[in-house]
Amino acid sequence: MRILPPAPGALALGMSFLLLTGCKPVVLAPAGDIAERQKDLLLAATGLMLIVIIPVMCLTLWFAWKYRAANRQAAYRPDWDHSAKFELAIWGLPLLIIICLGALTWVGTHLLDPYRPLDRLSATEEIAEDHQPLKVQVVALDWKWLFIYPEQDIAAVNELVVPTDREIEFSLTASSVMNAFYIPAMAGMIYAMPGMETKLHGVFNHEGEYQGLASHYSGAGFSGMRFKAHATDTAGFDDWVSRAREGQDALTRDEYLRLEAPSENVAPRIYAEVDPDLFARAVNLCVEEGKMCMAEMMDIDSRGGLGLEGTINIQSLTHDKHARRGARPVLGHQPIMVTSICTPEEAALMFADLGSTQPTSRADQSRLQSRALPVPDSLFDRLIAPTIRDAGNTAGTADQKL
Repeated sequence: MRILPPAPGALALGMSFLLLTGCKPVVLAPAGDIAERQKDLLLAATGLMLIVIIPVMCLTLWFAWKYRAANRQAAYRPDWDHSAKFELAIWGLPLLIIICLGALTWVGTHLLDPYRPLDRLSATEEIAEDHQPLKVQVVALDWKWLFIYPEQDIAAVNELVVPTDREIEFSLTASSVMNAFYIPAMAGMIYAMPGMETKLHGVFNHEGEYQGLASHYSGAGFSGMRFKAHATDTAGFDDWVSRAREGQDALTRDEYLRLEAPSENVAPRIYAEVDPDLFARAVNLCVEEGKMCMAEMMDIDSRGGLGLEGTINIQSLTHDKHARRGARPVLGHQPIMVTSICTPEEAALMFADLGSTQPTSRADQSRLQSRALPVPDSLFDRLIAPTIRDAGNTAGTADQKL
């Protein structure tokens, strides 16, 4: 008996199935309650859609077989054009499914809103009223992830360690371009955007090591922008925190500026100490010394603007993306930054004395009060108030010279 070799098409099909053995359906194998509920919503929505899709596919094949050219027994009715029963089935059933699918999706997505605190830890464990979530601040850098634990005063690069059966409250931002934070086994994707803070709540119910990634393209090093999420028990998490605090590295503002420079395939790194205001400054694009924070700028704008006194501190925010990514602007020219509205001669006279003249009293805010601009009473009060006072006093000295 002669054995024929497999056809090329059959061989290619077999090889494709062999390649699929390396895939892991992470979304359908969740390790936390939020991901589990998202999986249930996905399967329910898919099942509802299949109620229409499967009959349509089967009827398509059946029609093609029954009304083939070789079947002379098939009824030929060229004058038939309407059936109320068919119309009711064709339009009524899909309409009911769309209504059910819309209601399911509306309720499910609102219950799984990433900004919404968890209402339970698992299907069998309700969340206690005094339950305290673990706060983790996330910064998407080029091309790595920075995780800051504000309560533990530690930070990690490309490594996330969290306890199981405890709510995790992520606060996310980005340094240069929009990115997408995604741990498929824990919760859904959430965007991280520069100048903004987004939220994500999730939980791990099973210990293990899970994959985290940037799910949207963000540049040359995108493929290496991955990290391991380690879910451990409370004792294991406390032990990791203790070991992290024994390190020597500190995440200061200067270290952050060095860290945010573009780099690829960065190995995990631990910081034993973190500047407590670092994340707030990262959100407000003012990690650099002497730069106005967006919170302060918006507060000033809401009060009518700072006038001549504030022009020295204003810098175009479009400058930040290229500076943070280590590249020049697209057109090859530095963007125009508003530094003064004086004439060149007046600006030169004003800048000449800035380096040597010191304000006599930083407590004097009379120039700000004259424009109804008191020091902002907000999250950035202790961070920004000295900057505003310096701006007012420095501008006052400059105006006297002018």
